[in-house]
Amino acid sequence: MAMKKRNMTDDTALQTMRRKSEHLRIVSEDDVVHSGSTLLEDVNLMHQALPELDLDEIDLKTTFFGRTLDAPLMITSMTGGAEYSEEMNRGLALAAAREGIAFAVGSQRVMLKHPEVSAHFAVRKYIPDGVLLGNIGAVQLEEYPVDTIVNLVDQIEADGICVHLNPAQELVQNEGHRRFKGLTKSIEHLMDKMQGRVLIKETGAGISPQTAKKLKSLGVEYIDISGSGGTSWTKVEMHRANKGSLRQVGETFSDWGIPTALSVIAVRRTCGKKTQIVASGGIENGLDAARAIAIGANIAGFARSVLVSFLDGGTDGASDYINRIKHELRIAMLLTGSADVAQLSATQYICTGKLREWLQYYGWSEGIRNGNEEN
Repeated sequence: MAMKKRNMTDDTALQTMRRKSEHLRIVSEDDVVHSGSTLLEDVNLMHQALPELDLDEIDLKTTFFGRTLDAPLMITSMTGGAEYSEEMNRGLALAAAREGIAFAVGSQRVMLKHPEVSAHFAVRKYIPDGVLLGNIGAVQLEEYPVDTIVNLVDQIEADGICVHLNPAQELVQNEGHRRFKGLTKSIEHLMDKMQGRVLIKETGAGISPQTAKKLKSLGVEYIDISGSGGTSWTKVEMHRANKGSLRQVGETFSDWGIPTALSVIAVRRTCGKKTQIVASGGIENGLDAARAIAIGANIAGFARSVLVSFLDGGTDGASDYINRIKHELRIAMLLTGSADVAQLSATQYICTGKLREWLQYYGWSEGIRNGNEEN
């Protein structure tokens, strides 16, 4: 029997799936962490020795995409389309539901060519009452009609969609995109069609004040800053390249980006109180989460750390990790005298070190400030 010839579309989709599998392997096994810092360690929360609080009365609840979360935490989008994405998405959705936090699936790009894999992302039944978000690259907004992108959200019954910006990664990827004109207009069209249910996210290089200003002008109300200090996707691509000039390019830009703490403050200062900010990029513990919320974030997000916990211990392992983050966050809140997330957002902190230098450059540093003051 003659073998059926595979068309170019199928080849491209299979290449994408293989690349995503490589991404997951490299992220979980290799050194892909940014060599620089998130600068969250330069955020010093003010200790309160007489908090007049009990640990069990600390309220972590918050709202996000119109739903109530048990804690201001989110499993942010990872890579998608790999052969075990179904198991990963299902397991992490279950962990998110168990712990009452938000969850975003990996990139749904493969669904555009292979709709039969939509079941890998259709995890609403595992997180029936929680925040579930889809995910697509901004460059795909230029390649497909807006209704096709909206359909990705509908197919998995998501509350909205993450649109990821990753020009640094694309430029050090052999098969990556090289054209980024028109993305602002495409985001605007999607915003209109989705009635604002769009979260714009970076992928480890942060959001600058200039980019924040552009997003604000489009009416974007959800931004995941995904700053540097955590997983470096340029470093991931460096590992994929193995050798040659592309590997050298990846190494050159392996630590590219804006530190997480600076990016949170920049977006809050630029966009004001209305914008919901997810702080991701090197969030490793509950104290990191508390610091991020104190300086302006609404939600603290993590990906690689919970992925490693899932690969080691399945859904229970991921759930245990999230539960530890929640416990540490409660402790940080009690020690700052914050009974709830709103009070943590207004708690005092002192910026020192490199973060203070950055803030002074922008004229944003007053030494001791309240979290969302002047926003």
